[in-house]
Amino acid sequence: MKNIFWLAGEKSGDLHAAEVMRVLNRQGEYCHCGIGGEKMQAAGLQSEFDFSRFNVMGFIEVVQHLRFFSQVEKRVKTILSENPPDLLVLVDYPGLNMRLAEFAKKRGIKVLYYICPQFWAWKKKRIFKLQKFTDHICYILPFEGEHFARLNIPATYVGHPIAEEITLRQSKEEFAQKYHLDIDKPWIGFFPGSRNAEITRILPEYVEAIKHFPQAEFQFLISQANSVDANLFQQHLGQLSADVHLILADNYEMMHYCDMLSVTSGTATLESAYAETPFVIVYKTAPISYAIGKHLVKISRIGLPNIILDEDLLPELIQEVATGKNIARELLNIWQDKKLFDLIKLKLKKIHQILGKKSASETCAEKICELLGD
Repeated sequence: MKNIFWLAGEKSGDLHAAEVMRVLNRQGEYCHCGIGGEKMQAAGLQSEFDFSRFNVMGFIEVVQHLRFFSQVEKRVKTILSENPPDLLVLVDYPGLNMRLAEFAKKRGIKVLYYICPQFWAWKKKRIFKLQKFTDHICYILPFEGEHFARLNIPATYVGHPIAEEITLRQSKEEFAQKYHLDIDKPWIGFFPGSRNAEITRILPEYVEAIKHFPQAEFQFLISQANSVDANLFQQHLGQLSADVHLILADNYEMMHYCDMLSVTSGTATLESAYAETPFVIVYKTAPISYAIGKHLVKISRIGLPNIILDEDLLPELIQEVATGKNIARELLNIWQDKKLFDLIKLKLKKIHQILGKKSASETCAEKICELLGD
């Protein structure tokens, strides 16, 4: 039985890695250990740490948890040294994973990187570390391929995981009945994020945005991720007189059936684009983290759909301009301009064509088997 050590540090990574694990489990017997969330654990992962503690973002936020991450790194290096796996699979989460790739490769452990660091946005020299310390890269954004080809780095475009993960389990009528929604009114959906820090900074702005809409004309949906503190969420949600409905699951249905969305920057922006629903992108972090990031990041767009399409299609409201008033204004501007609304929907269809129809989990599993000699 081959031993695979996995390391995913974010909710999206947990989901994507779990799909690959399930494919592998159908094909043979593997021992999965490492770091992952409930989905990876359901697929057979023996997890070494409480996954919820990894769910931090931003420079200052990471610094505040340095002691924990130092303990994790030390523990993982001990495992890799004393009981080296047949393969180390790293999933996104570059801050920790890049260091572990170097450690493992120097000890003769094969390394596959699934969902590689966004070196094209910042820390561009990371591509040389990927070249030196990985055996294969499974990348999910088509344009990354030209960078790997230029340096002859073994890499495969596996497709984007959302192409196979987005499934609708309910019709719009069933969804409306479940959450007591009026199907005859337009629905405006808000995704404040899956981290407590995002809830603290962004949810109050969404609450404020709702207050700037004509209340009687719309229904408002707010997604509450199961990874956030429910009490914190309610605290920042406050009291709203508008017709607001909390969506505790069914994110894909919410993205697909809403007429418009406001989405916190991250994987959810690409999922929303895949649903072809017009939306605005919102990003807000600690002021110091933003100042550092602005100095380091060398791209003019932060939203993945805009980056993939290479145009400023969806409004991006970042930091101090990410206010409730501005969010409402941008959404109403799209809603009231039918030509703009239809144009956005039309151009979002290109996302499907660009990402293609590959199964990321099956293609990644194939590459893992190749490295293992299976």
